[in-house]
Amino acid sequence: MKTGKVPENVLKRSVLRQLKTGREEILKGAGVGRDCAFFKFSDGIVISCMQEAPVAVQTFAGCQPPGFAVRYTMGQLIQKCANNLAASGAEPVSAIIGLLLPGWLEEPELKELMAEAEGKCGELSMAIAGGQTSVIEEVSSPVAVVTGYGKRLREDGFGAGAAPGQDIVVSKWIGLEGTAFLAQRYRERLLVRYPAYLIEEAAGFHRYLSILAEAAAAVESGVCAMHDASEGGIFAALWELAEGAGVGLTIDLKKLPLRQETVEICECCNVDPYRLMSGGSLVMAVEDGPGLVEKLHARKIPAVIVGKVTDSNDRLILNDGEIRYMDRPGTDELYRFLGEDKKAHTGRGSV
Repeated sequence: MKTGKVPENVLKRSVLRQLKTGREEILKGAGVGRDCAFFKFSDGIVISCMQEAPVAVQTFAGCQPPGFAVRYTMGQLIQKCANNLAASGAEPVSAIIGLLLPGWLEEPELKELMAEAEGKCGELSMAIAGGQTSVIEEVSSPVAVVTGYGKRLREDGFGAGAAPGQDIVVSKWIGLEGTAFLAQRYRERLLVRYPAYLIEEAAGFHRYLSILAEAAAAVESGVCAMHDASEGGIFAALWELAEGAGVGLTIDLKKLPLRQETVEICECCNVDPYRLMSGGSLVMAVEDGPGLVEKLHARKIPAVIVGKVTDSNDRLILNDGEIRYMDRPGTDELYRFLGEDKKAHTGRGSV
């Protein structure tokens, strides 16, 4: 299978259909477009999610771990977990961290990983509640598995989900996460075409990757459904939001918010910004889109209405009078580009 998310049809057929055992404590479990699970106990609702990825240590500074196209810092991985919780209407509370370590890793590198994890958790007011640390012979570089836990911000959740007639609001800008990665990794190549200030600004987009503030504001405003845009880009996030609720969408392509840095870097790398990792952008379905946008702007969070939820199963993209159907999410553009770039530099193809 290709790098990245497992295709939706494979997920349904070979993962979700194998899950047959239920528990009354699980209000909402695994499913398409669901990044978190909801557990009901006598004293309230607990929400959990999990993220896993290869992680970077100083030993790998300036180079790429073998076998992995993209690696994360511990802070970025924990932020992804917190974003999933916030997009499910929860306040992040704690994390359990599992580390699978290669034999070459020394204690100072392990200390570095955990110090960064504690630093990010402290920033998010999350406690590290436990975990597991193991050295595995088959592991070539460190891999972290972070399970986050949160408490629901509203006892009634945040509505019945996306429904026809609701506005679709998108916060900040799409493609932030992928743009930052490309600007950092291909800085010298991009500097041939663009000024240094543009590349430096794009490389700093990681500062926008938290969606906790807009998620909290959306819950206060009576948001009906949320989904953070991450792997697969904004198109994948919109599809998953609609698929999870069994509704359609009509989206105006021109209204999807893009930074000029993303436009330039995607053009240079021949990457589709609408299918590029978009961590830092939150998709929200709400009855009063203008009211939510106003609330977010008051908190200095950029946001715009990009379309409507519809009563059909069609997911439509409008672009200057043309209408086309949204495709099922595929491989993230970042993985596609990295794969082609690798082939070009090993003589097996070209970008």
